[in-house]
Amino acid sequence: MKATATGDMSVAGPNLAAQAIAAGLVDEYHLFVNPVVVGGGNAALPDNVRVDLELIDERRFGSGVVYLRYRAKT
Repeated sequence: MKATATGDMSVAGPNLAAQAIAAGLVDEYHLFVNPVVVGGGNAALPDNVRVDLELIDERRFGSGVVYLRYRAKT
């Protein structure tokens, strides 16, 4: 799919995104970090996968939320 896509593709949800990350298909990561700690649930990122990232954008909101945009280093 990625090779034949004519535009950007988005993947969301911890399970599908984890599979795409593990397969090396993700070029950019867009993360919203909320100032709340909650235990449990699904992990946002897969285990046993390393991806070196380069920060290309960040924004801080009055609510304390931080938006981070990373590009995977090649």
